[in-house]
Amino acid sequence: MSKKVIYGVYDDDDVILQAVKDIRAKGIHVDEVYSPFPIHGLDHALGLKPSRLAIASFIYGCIGLSLGLLMMWYMMIQDWPQIIGGKPNFSLLQNLPAFVPIAFELTVFFAAHLMVITYLMRCKLYPGSSETSPDPRTTDDKFLMEIEAHGNEADLIALMKETGAQEIKEEQIA
Repeated sequence: MSKKVIYGVYDDDDVILQAVKDIRAKGIHVDEVYSPFPIHGLDHALGLKPSRLAIASFIYGCIGLSLGLLMMWYMMIQDWPQIIGGKPNFSLLQNLPAFVPIAFELTVFFAAHLMVITYLMRCKLYPGSSETSPDPRTTDDKFLMEIEAHGNEADLIALMKETGAQEIKEEQIA
C-alpha cells in the first residue's frame, strides 16, 4: 500500500523547531525531521520518549570495567605474577590502586566504542543499510520535515509554507 508524504525543506534550525511546535499544536503528527546536526529541544517538540542510550552506555562501561579487572587479574596475578615496586601480587584487591587508571581507560573505551556501534545500528546507518535521507542536502545545510498525508495535502502544504518552509515536495512511497 502506497502512502503520500509531504516534505518541507527549511534553512534554519530555529525556524524548523518552531514549525514543528506549531504543526504539532494543530494536532498534526510529524513523522520525522532530518537535520545536519542535533537541535536542542527537537526531541521534546516531536513528542519523543527519552532515549535509553544513557542506560546502554552505563552497561557498556560496566562491561569494560569488568573485563579490564578480569584481564589485569589474569595477567598480573594468575598467569605471570611479578613483584613490581615492592607491591605484593597475592590478590587483586591489594593491587587495585595500581589498576585504577587501566580500569578507567577500559571503561571509557568500551562505553565510547559500543555506543557508536549502538547508535549506528539504532539509526540504521551501518554499511549496507538501505535507509537514506529523502534529501541529501540534510547532511550539509538544510533541515527537512516529513509528514504523512491522509488526503489533506493542500492543508499541509499551506501550513508548511506558513511556518517558513523554503521548498515543499510531495512523494508517493510504496
